[in-house]
Amino acid sequence: MITLRDTITITAAPEEIFDFFIHLRENYDAWHPDHVRCWYREEEPLREGSVFYVEEHVGEELLSLQFLVTRLFENSRIEYAVSRVASGAFIVEPHNSNTSFTAEIYFGTTMPLLGSLLDKILLTFMKHRLQALEEHMVDEGRNLKMILEKGAQWRNSHAEGI
Repeated sequence: MITLRDTITITAAPEEIFDFFIHLRENYDAWHPDHVRCWYREEEPLREGSVFYVEEHVGEELLSLQFLVTRLFENSRIEYAVSRVASGAFIVEPHNSNTSFTAEIYFGTTMPLLGSLLDKILLTFMKHRLQALEEHMVDEGRNLKMILEKGAQWRNSHAEGI
């Protein structure tokens, strides 16, 4: 299994970070300049079984992805599946007055033999895509930190194009 991981420390409460994802549709464009749009299959709160769709540029490609929320632990973890061979998690962990935010994406399978073969194929043929995705994840972490630490001041200046 291939794992991409990015962790950043944010001066915000876990509830604030989790709230960002509860309102992902409203926050998606501000989160990263390469994000195009985000919408839900149904008008519902974030919960296990929720399905949402995103369009975003990663590297040279426009990706259209469907996310299924598979497990949700309020204020600490959101797990999702994108396909049979791709899944991920957003992990929120408090540390004194700060909170660590980790984004993880998993590719491949844990099946013996098939898993290691699939990993080699993915690494060979998708090396540049995986690098672009990893860079995108790092940018998302930095941007999330800036949005939450600067709060309403950042959101207002971003909306006005300042």
